[in-house]
Amino acid sequence: MVTDPIADMLARIRNAHLALHKEVNVPRSKMKASLANILKQEGYVEDVAIEDGGIKITLKYKNGKPAITGLRRISTPGRRIYVGATEIPRVQNGLGICILTTSRGVMDGMSAHAQKVGGELLCEIW
Repeated sequence: MVTDPIADMLARIRNAHLALHKEVNVPRSKMKASLANILKQEGYVEDVAIEDGGIKITLKYKNGKPAITGLRRISTPGRRIYVGATEIPRVQNGLGICILTTSRGVMDGMSAHAQKVGGELLCEIW
């Protein structure tokens, strides 16, 4: 049993990129589907297909190198990190994104800042 499914998803993506796999499968949940769709919107993965058993994420490579160079889980089940709308961090001086869960759903840091809403800081991706 996995105690932190979001960290498990990020670890699967990281490991698949390091092994240069074309796609990775993760168990399905609404939160992970939202995270995967944000990664697709921001251009970090090529495609996201939600299937019966899970989510199939097609990874993106540029000249043989992964589009995602780093992933970091911020808020964990044992230590939740909450930020206000004015405290949303810039990742890698604007080259990366942070993903938050807000009262308006799961969104990236720029969208949350534009809508002036804060929430739980899930992860950083660059």
